[in-house]
Formats: sequence, structure tokens, C-alpha cells
Amino acid sequence: MKKQEIVSQALLRGHTDWVTSIAFSQDGKHVVSGSHDNTICIWVGIMGENITAPLRGHTDSVMSVAYSICDKLVVSSSVDQMVRI
Repeated sequence: MKKQEIVSQALLRGHTDWVTSIAFSQDGKHVVSGSHDNTICIWVGIMGENITAPLRGHTDSVMSVAYSICDKLVVSSSVDQMVRI
């Protein structure tokens, strides 16, 4: 007997350019994304609700995003040679 897979999909809209990096929080409740539009977005899981306005601060493309182990911080790196928390 074949086990059925459950597949969920959501379309997360908020960036205005290519998305370069995504990461799930440790608890799986949130997703963070970084983009060539120099912004970071934080989403409620796969429901796709953007829970903040796009986070700005980088002056060039965001290349990497990650959650801290406690899920309270997000770190990003950018082509602008900056790491932001």
C-alpha cells in the first residue's frame, strides 16, 4: 500500500524582484524571504500572509536569510557587504 503525500502550496506575493533566499523558522510557523529588491519579508507559514511591511535597510540585493535558533531574530546578508540582524 502506497502512502499518500499531502502537498500544500501558497503563493507569497510581496517582493518586486527575484527572490534569492528563503528560510523556515525552527517552529515552522513563519517563513522569511530575501530578494534582489533589497528587502526582506516575513510570512505566516504557508498561509502566505505577510506579517510585516517589507524590511528595508540593505542597499543592494539580499542574498541570504536565516532564523536564529530561538526564532526571535532574522539575519540577512547582502551584496552591499553588510550583515543585518
